[in-house]
Amino acid sequence: MGQISVSKLKATCLSVVEEVRKTRKSIVITKFGEPVAQIVPPPLADRPKHWLGSFAGTATIVGDIVGPVIEDSNWSALKD
Repeated sequence: MGQISVSKLKATCLSVVEEVRKTRKSIVITKFGEPVAQIVPPPLADRPKHWLGSFAGTATIVGDIVGPVIEDSNWSALKD
């Protein structure tokens, strides 16, 4: 766990927050050498182990997905 003074945090806030995000380590903010606050990384988000199959069960099939969209008589390739 690192420490940083309030005045230095004020000047480098964005880089300190990015460091906490990357390293996932807390940083204590001090004022006159006494701790006043702490920046901690958020908990990790739950992710599925594999992306394959992650949307299983989320869609429904409506109608015929195998048959042709239009009738055979309307196809220009079959009209010879």
